[in-house]
Amino acid sequence: MNITAIPAVPGARKRRKRVGRGIGSGHGKTSTRGQKGQRARTGSGKRPGFEGGRTPLIRRLPKRGFRRKATGRVLIRETFNLERLNQFTDGQRITPEELENVGVIKDAAHEIKLLGDGVLTKRLTVAVHKASASAKAKVAKAGGTVELIPPVQPVRPVGPVAPVQRSSTGQTDLTG
Repeated sequence: MNITAIPAVPGARKRRKRVGRGIGSGHGKTSTRGQKGQRARTGSGKRPGFEGGRTPLIRRLPKRGFRRKATGRVLIRETFNLERLNQFTDGQRITPEELENVGVIKDAAHEIKLLGDGVLTKRLTVAVHKASASAKAKVAKAGGTVELIPPVQPVRPVGPVAPVQRSSTGQTDLTG
């Protein structure tokens, strides 16, 4: 059996419309485009959101709501649940670098937070930046401890790093 032996389903293959072949073709002298107008021209078409010249909906709607203020720095936080720690050996000290090596988190340079979902069966020492109250209680119940390491510095600037100083004359002072 090969693919050429399979019969075609009736009506599955339809001939393409051959336009621009004269009046006798059945698709007319204007190639099914009608008489004149925007849709009869080549390159016709309207951009997405175009509403025939009136003010589009996206411009009529009021622009309000939450917009994050550029604070200068962005902090990336990664979270993981307690049950992911069961893959480590009993009595081990777990650092962000080890979590990254195993694939629990993506980057050890981010701020790491331990959440308390699941059951911990190993006695571990977990070194993270933050931990929820339930996670601390479950680690302590299993006989381990949670060490809080110093917070991570923000990673990259978002807006102007230093505010621009203006002198009394209204001129911009960039000397610092």
